[in-house]
Amino acid sequence: MRIVVLDGYTLNPGDLSWEPLKQLGETAIYDRTPEDKILERAKDAEIVITNKTPLFRETIDQLPNMKYIGVLATGYNVVDVEYAAMKGIPVTNVPTYGTNSVAQMVFALLLELCNRVKEHSDAVKDGEWSRNTDFCFWKYPLVELAGKTMGIIGFGRIGRQTARIADAMSMNIIAFDKFRGEDPVLTNFRWADTIEELLAESDVVSLHCPLLPDTKGIINKNTLKMMKKTAFLINTSRGPLVVDEDLAETLNNGCIAGAALDVLSVEPPPPDNPLLKAANIIITPHISWATKEARSRLMDIAVENVRAFINGELINVVNGVKK
Repeated sequence: MRIVVLDGYTLNPGDLSWEPLKQLGETAIYDRTPEDKILERAKDAEIVITNKTPLFRETIDQLPNMKYIGVLATGYNVVDVEYAAMKGIPVTNVPTYGTNSVAQMVFALLLELCNRVKEHSDAVKDGEWSRNTDFCFWKYPLVELAGKTMGIIGFGRIGRQTARIADAMSMNIIAFDKFRGEDPVLTNFRWADTIEELLAESDVVSLHCPLLPDTKGIINKNTLKMMKKTAFLINTSRGPLVVDEDLAETLNNGCIAGAALDVLSVEPPPPDNPLLKAANIIITPHISWATKEARSRLMDIAVENVRAFINGELINVVNGVKK
């Protein structure tokens, strides 16, 4: 079978190997594919693999040889999965590769908000400590997390791993999810009956829910007003869960203590995104998934998805198509 990877660079900028995929068929790998090149590059492919290159109805209709779409990510909104299902084309994703890495990033961001390590290190290098009359100084309030409450919206794999780390740091945890599943084994945990309850009681709010019609814009001017003035907001999930303008205004008015985001509503962000100049915010470029360990797992699972398809099986299918 002919395999085409439309945008492989973010997964593998050169530190991983495509060889296991190449062993499955004639393979063409492109770092990036602009939309006007999709048809040219994928026209003869039976297996098309994408990360963020869109495969919507009009494109699917013009790729009659395509029998399988693999997404190199957990989220798959870049593909019209329902239309692909109507055409009998399975769409697969990679659902479990980044749990530990994303949860780790939550606390990298949170600890930076609490301790301002980068700013204090820069101040020392600029000579402020050398010029100081006392043995120590701090430029920002320092926050201890033990005893604080972390509210987790979305309590799947990543949300639960985030809760375990919070528990190890002696935090209290409250969670909201429409599908609760089993109660976790944590020192001090309870479910919130509503998002409003969680927002009002949390010192840290961490988002881990999928982007759905009822979660888009879930953090907005009205829900931000429910948070404590001393609270932090963390988003490592999906950018459109947050209304950028509302969060920027809330931060600039000092209505919450700070925010740390690894995702934004549009990526890369346009220069006029108000969050880029908001007060008390940390923004990283969608890297919580990108540890080498996580990317290696992603590669392995994506290859297994393709291998299963070639062998007449289907795993990690997101649109209900069966062989």
